[in-house]
Amino acid sequence: MTEAIPAVVLGGTGYVAGELLRLLDAHPRFSLAAVMSDSQPGESVAAAFPHLASAYADLTFSSQAQVRSILCEAPRPALFSAAPHGVSAGLIDALLGAAEQAGTHPRVVDLSADFRYASAAAYTGVYQHPHAAPARLAQFTCALPEHLAELKTTHVAHPGCFASAILLASVPLLASGLIAPSVFVSGVTGSTGAGRKPVPGTHHPLRHGDLYSYSALRHRHVPEVAACAEAASGVAAKFAFVPHSGPFARGIHVTLQAQLSRPTDTHTVLRVMQGFYASAPFVRVGPSAPRVKDVVASNYAHLSAVVMDGTVAVLCAIDNLSKGAAGGAVQWMNRIFGLPETTGLTATAPGWT
Repeated sequence: MTEAIPAVVLGGTGYVAGELLRLLDAHPRFSLAAVMSDSQPGESVAAAFPHLASAYADLTFSSQAQVRSILCEAPRPALFSAAPHGVSAGLIDALLGAAEQAGTHPRVVDLSADFRYASAAAYTGVYQHPHAAPARLAQFTCALPEHLAELKTTHVAHPGCFASAILLASVPLLASGLIAPSVFVSGVTGSTGAGRKPVPGTHHPLRHGDLYSYSALRHRHVPEVAACAEAASGVAAKFAFVPHSGPFARGIHVTLQAQLSRPTDTHTVLRVMQGFYASAPFVRVGPSAPRVKDVVASNYAHLSAVVMDGTVAVLCAIDNLSKGAAGGAVQWMNRIFGLPETTGLTATAPGWT
């Protein structure tokens, strides 16, 4: 089958939505049917994303009513949600409800945190407000494509960008029993990770040339990392995480440290990680320390590791907007629709960004 699969993007004016639009433009099977913005319906997509003007010169943002009509007409559309935390669940619930009544069957990949938790209580404990669609939680699985061989739910919740990097680095060693289940992580993210709305943490004069931590040991994505790591590795681990804001726009670099559970050298750790990701087309494990510029604007993850005196350090670099969000979502949607996982995602990093 080679016909186009209609794709709809929610939360259309944010950075992740913009990255989704860029990837969908080059995708051979997904065809953008609508991009929704509650705040800018009818406004030009090219005005919001000038770098996409050549791809979407005449496209305007759709309203929720217009998106609902599309989802109720297409038999099996792809629905990507880049709507904010706390908004996405209610929006997805309303649109899926309308589609169910119309007899259509959208498949969803949600990029917010709204469906990353197994229970409404777990979500509320982190975000301090009730979940908007608790009855839908069982329809979603939160995992990276590399860590789940078979999807048993209808929809997917993609882990966050920091979570993606930490999980890629930690799960192989937890699953192999090579490390103690107490993991210490330091990570640096680019300013796009804070979203499009200007805040002090993304204001250029404050961020440029600086490096600082925030939410040390209290980052809200740690519970989701622990839950996803346990589901993928079978090990209940504790993560102590200190995130940092870096003076660049795109990319994430994390350094994970843990005590080895048995005598092991660097070569053995690298071999274990390479074996774990042998069938993962977007994960590259090697002896050289990964660099953010080598993965920015791509769906690839670069990892390495070093062992010294009973301690292992695992290094991981990804692009926060692609592998950590939009690219990972397209990778999941490829699998959901039976396409090769790499479809539309094999472009290399531009380098020298």
